[in-house]
Amino acid sequence: MSGRHTNRARPDGRATLDEATVDQRGLVERARQGDHDAFATLARAAVARLDAAARLILRDRELARDAVQEAFIRAWRDLPGLRDPDRFEAWLHRLTVHACLDLARRRRRRVTEIELTPIMTTAIGDAAGAIADRDLLDQALRRLEPERRAVVVLHFFLGMPLPDVAAELRIPLGTAKSRLHRSLGVMRTTLAEADAGERRPIRGGQLA
Repeated sequence: MSGRHTNRARPDGRATLDEATVDQRGLVERARQGDHDAFATLARAAVARLDAAARLILRDRELARDAVQEAFIRAWRDLPGLRDPDRFEAWLHRLTVHACLDLARRRRRRVTEIELTPIMTTAIGDAAGAIADRDLLDQALRRLEPERRAVVVLHFFLGMPLPDVAAELRIPLGTAKSRLHRSLGVMRTTLAEADAGERRPIRGGQLA
């Protein structure tokens, strides 16, 4: 009997986690060698999640699309220098976040509002364990600067440990912890204010 590990197909016909990892690694290797089709396959698999993260940071649909596009351009250009193919997704996340922050710095004075999609609300709401309502999430994120939103998105939405968040943003771990702590404080305050507003009594026939 051979000692070589063999992946077995799942009953639903989908690839196992090991198979998916091996497949992605192969695509990255091919893309590093200039295979446009392999890179397009990787991009299609990642674009929805990257776009969702970019929207949370930038709060603008068009700017988010521009940031993701810029991230893919940088990825294609710099992919030959990626040493570890297994780090491709984390590397792509970092490129996207930096593209978002670059755009935000260039357009500080532009005030925009968007409606968050349910998938975004669910991802952060479940991870943070505090925000379930789309309007409240919108209000909470609105009060954060892009740099702080980036920490929240990387940690809660993309599930990165704080040391990895600090590394991806190229900031000290203490700075990442401080930004996350302050951001969550602002978001909790927003929730508390909203809750207090809902419980405020009606006086004189008018909404208080």
